[in-house]
Amino acid sequence: MRYVKWTILAVLALIVFGFLHYTLPQHDIVRVVNTYQERQDLTDWTRIFWSKPDDQSGTLTNRDVQFISTIKANGKTMVYRNEDTGWSWPFYFKFDTASLQAEADDLKSTKEAPKWAVITHYGWRNELISIFPNATSIRPVASPDVTIIPWFNIFFFAALLVIALFLRRVWLQFRERSIDPMLEDVEGAFDQASGRAEMAGKRARNWLKSWWKKV
Repeated sequence: MRYVKWTILAVLALIVFGFLHYTLPQHDIVRVVNTYQERQDLTDWTRIFWSKPDDQSGTLTNRDVQFISTIKANGKTMVYRNEDTGWSWPFYFKFDTASLQAEADDLKSTKEAPKWAVITHYGWRNELISIFPNATSIRPVASPDVTIIPWFNIFFFAALLVIALFLRRVWLQFRERSIDPMLEDVEGAFDQASGRAEMAGKRARNWLKSWWKKV
């Protein structure tokens, strides 16, 4: 049972980590090399990795999606989709796809005369199942060596820690005031019952001994 317990906890921790890693904003310093629009089929299970804005039909099987092609400072390529999130999860409330595409167009550059930019995004890139992170904002920076501080993630985890400590405190107080006294009452009642059973056993043994002597 011990191994089962730790296996379940490890699986739950992995699910939580994956959820947060996919959902929380990340920042990449890149050079924009191209922007384009491409029609995407949304008929298989990978549809969950594409946005579903509120103004689009739930029965839509394909649609045109805008993309931003980039190259990182280390030479690796990265392609982002540019879709509105609307009021759907994750809650970025993004409605400015067209404006973001125009900003990306304006930041296009060549290897000889690079323009560097920070793209904020969420999601994963996987070439095997053709999923792309969704860009939520873009802004120019002076060089690829600038330091980006993830303020949102810092505040998010700080708030999460405060909530966890608060819930732990509430649980400890509830346990101290409600559960522990109840367990003590149950333990006391069990001890009393055990004592009465022991006394009854002694009386029964004494009676049997006295009866046997008479016989």
